[in-house]
Amino acid sequence: MPRIRAVATAVPEYRFDQEFVQEHARRIFGSMIPGIDRLMPVFSNSGISTRYFCAPPEWFLKPHDLAEKSAMYVSAATELSAAACRTALERAELGPDDIDGIIYVNTTGLATPSIDARLINVLGLRHDVRRTPLWGLGCAGGVSGLSHACDHVRGRPDSRVLLVSTELCGLTFMPDDASKSNLIATALFGDGAAAAVVIGDEVPGSGLEILGTRSRFYPDSLDVMGWTVLNAGLQVVFARRIPDIVAESSSEDISAFLAEHGLALADIDEFLLHPGGRKVLEAYQNALGLEPEALDRSRGVLRDFGNMSSATVLFVLERYMAERQGGQSGHGLISALGPGFCAESMLVRL
Repeated sequence: MPRIRAVATAVPEYRFDQEFVQEHARRIFGSMIPGIDRLMPVFSNSGISTRYFCAPPEWFLKPHDLAEKSAMYVSAATELSAAACRTALERAELGPDDIDGIIYVNTTGLATPSIDARLINVLGLRHDVRRTPLWGLGCAGGVSGLSHACDHVRGRPDSRVLLVSTELCGLTFMPDDASKSNLIATALFGDGAAAAVVIGDEVPGSGLEILGTRSRFYPDSLDVMGWTVLNAGLQVVFARRIPDIVAESSSEDISAFLAEHGLALADIDEFLLHPGGRKVLEAYQNALGLEPEALDRSRGVLRDFGNMSSATVLFVLERYMAERQGGQSGHGLISALGPGFCAESMLVRL
């Protein structure tokens, strides 16, 4: 079976407490949003304590155009990605020359050549490495990237793939956008990078065995989540019904996926779910009939880093692998939601 050999993460230098972001938002939007005090609980009720950003606080006080944001994305994303990759390679006991493919996932920055090309130079990867940049999958991109890596090594069982996900959600902030969606994004999103090494059957080394993957698209749901591309950058699109979709469909969708492998929800020992937000995690917990502690890692990542789009679920996976006990067995479910609207899931043997 393909295996997830190692996972590592990295965050930028600027650490913001949630209380600081809340007051920052009050100053920026106070004159634009009538009765803003009534909306401020979106910060304190988010389940988030701290987040990290690639720009200092003063950067967020004035507008920046798409060109400026893209230039900052290229610089910061390359640096963060390289840091996460180096740690992941070290944990996998591999060198840059061992990597046969690199998959780069993001939705928060534009770059051509894509960041994976830059990483070949920075990390010293082989010049015949296979490149696959994936853009536009949003929060679902981390799991989708793992699935693509799995497909690669299934076809080439002697290969090793480096998956990289770097999201700089702070760069999408628009100080002149007084929409409720922008305020929610301000309370929720952070910046972060993650890297994972996926290896094929013929490559020595332990790891989480990938038993299966699943994609689920929800028809007529293009308005649920995404970006509107403006001259000023990427304007967030959020629908209030996201937790309702989770509550209504996640149990049936996940149960159908598990049934393909002869399993049921009760057979899953670890739920490694993308923490899209506090209400999303509560919807998962209720729909799947989970005890609160089953989502402790997801809640912990949300608390410490906020929602970093596609990278976030890999932060959850890293925590699990760091805490994993030798000889542990059973099954784990990795899952995330994203624009489309869609869900991406992966079943692993622990």
